[in-house]
Amino acid sequence: MRFETKRLEIKPIDLADKDDVLDLLTNEIVGRTYMLPEYQCREEAEPLFQRLVRLSQDESRYVAGVYLDGRFIGMMNETEIKEHQIEMGYAYLPDYYNRGYATEAFAGAIGYLHERGFATVLAGAFAENPASLRVMEKCGMTRQSYTDELEYRGLTHTCIYYAITKEG
Repeated sequence: MRFETKRLEIKPIDLADKDDVLDLLTNEIVGRTYMLPEYQCREEAEPLFQRLVRLSQDESRYVAGVYLDGRFIGMMNETEIKEHQIEMGYAYLPDYYNRGYATEAFAGAIGYLHERGFATVLAGAFAENPASLRVMEKCGMTRQSYTDELEYRGLTHTCIYYAITKEG
């Protein structure tokens, strides 16, 4: 997945981004709402980093880093594909919260995915993550009538879903 928005570049994750990606994968704040293993140290997260690099290089997959002025600030990734529907997830380093980057990148991803033949883009977030729910709303997504109850890190979370379907 490779495209640009007004301020951001969305592209494959590079090995040179290891420190920033490991910061994201091991960040306690990110781990509260983006489902990740609970790593005890950065070294434990290295296999996931390597996997993300490989997946982001694979043009049949939808995994990418989000870059601001050449620096990795977050990522977006497919979580499930069913025919013409794709579910996406996203996570950002907390230093970049509340600046519109997630909305800008995800809106761009929705357009990119529609162009690639996905009629519907779906995303979900924990009910206790209103910022992520706002990102989906700002991207023109509509709240779905169903929810999931998910066990994550010893707690039960209600996952709320949003979707957008390409017209025509």
